[in-house]
Amino acid sequence: MKDRIILGIDPGTTIMGYGILKIIGNKPELVAMGVLHLDKFSDHYLKLKRIFERVVALIDQYHPDELAIEAPFFGKNVQSMLKLGRAQGVAMSAALSRDLPIVEYAPLKIKMSITGNGKASKEQVADMLKRILKIPEENMLPQLDATDGLAAALCHYYQTNNPLAEKKYTSWKDFINKNPKAVKNSR
Repeated sequence: MKDRIILGIDPGTTIMGYGILKIIGNKPELVAMGVLHLDKFSDHYLKLKRIFERVVALIDQYHPDELAIEAPFFGKNVQSMLKLGRAQGVAMSAALSRDLPIVEYAPLKIKMSITGNGKASKEQVADMLKRILKIPEENMLPQLDATDGLAAALCHYYQTNNPLAEKKYTSWKDFINKNPKAVKNSR
């Protein structure tokens, strides 16, 4: 595996969270995480403009190889879903403007990959990220949107770092034939 940088984004119209991981060899390391406060803007279109500018700035500063973004979840408030979808689309447009590949993950998938529980709370996700990435307590941000963005990046690392996913196997017998040292003889 070559070294790479993953930008993770948790889109939002009040707060956008982001996290940046550097993968060195086979080990993820925290580079940065933060939030973009958008509540000071009353105009929704100014918020979208600011999201675009910040994502482009993050790409230009950290030079990620990929963008992992949290997909909007289906809620009851259609207007909120529409605004969240726009925020996600603008972040994706910013990545596309810099020719950055994009991968989208459902919130359930992200939580499952980090905690093993798709219904985990934001606090549980943040705590697991702190442990997995060995983030000192003083470096943790109070806004959980930052850790949600970081979780999207780590989820993408987990999804793309499976050594078995690189090889296609047709059966267990095929796996054993291609990996004879992975099997112990119990006789």
